[in-house]
Amino acid sequence: MQNLVLHHYENSPFGQAMRLALGLKGLSWKSVEQPDICPKPDLSALTGGYERIPVLQVGADIYCDTALIVDVLEELKPEPSLYPEPMGFAGRMIALWSGGLWFMPAVGTALGTDPTIVSDEFWADRAKRFGMDRERFLPAVPHLVGQFEAGATLLAETLADGRDYVCGSSPGHADLLLYMNIRFVGFAGKQPDDFGTEVKAWYDRIDAIGYGDFEDWSGEQAIELAADSEPTGLCDVEAGSGFQAGDLVAVKTETPDPATVSGRLVGLSRRRISIERTDDLTGKVHVHFPRLGQILSPA
Repeated sequence: MQNLVLHHYENSPFGQAMRLALGLKGLSWKSVEQPDICPKPDLSALTGGYERIPVLQVGADIYCDTALIVDVLEELKPEPSLYPEPMGFAGRMIALWSGGLWFMPAVGTALGTDPTIVSDEFWADRAKRFGMDRERFLPAVPHLVGQFEAGATLLAETLADGRDYVCGSSPGHADLLLYMNIRFVGFAGKQPDDFGTEVKAWYDRIDAIGYGDFEDWSGEQAIELAADSEPTGLCDVEAGSGFQAGDLVAVKTETPDPATVSGRLVGLSRRRISIERTDDLTGKVHVHFPRLGQILSPA
């Protein structure tokens, strides 16, 4: 298996979830700490401009967004699955809820109660990329806190029947994305047992998974790995998609983030977008995105 490189930073909730996913899978990986605000030149050299965290690198294949990273981890090592029975892949719907609808209430709870815990530069970065303008965001904090507590009540009620994990007897994608939000509100002084004994016991079980075997790497090492590798991800453009292999395309997230990645289309399905691009530092790479949540257009 090629080196797995996770580009992340310590306080990123989604980075936290993917560190635990690697630990749950028992995979060895390389850790590249990226800045928590832009610019991120080493990461941008690999992705072509996408600077969200986390990003998973497998040689010269660059995988953006946790929704795609978990798919790649499942392909690399199917067991233990991130979608354990009896719920199976339906657990992904819970993960999408936690990383989507419930995530901004977690952000409001974590940052809004004491907006000075992050820098002015951090607020400016999040305003540009996520629409989190501080002057408009802070008045919404009471509402966001209430929404977070309502979501935490759903989690507590789910665990009230004595199950060890949300989807049954084994942890999975859903647990990791729920855990990241409970952990994130620790910035506001909230503790897992504030949400009930079942949540605290569940949280401790997830926490005990750990991050597995990893080694710290520099951004330069990650770039060298890409330059010394060839993309290996299998790609195909589905018929009837409105695009053809080789088309010049651009990919942008469905958010205010202005970052756009351009390249030559090499793969497209209802689950994944893959483009080929070349950088002076990395050489040829394939950059992959989940189809859900991305805007694909002709370049």
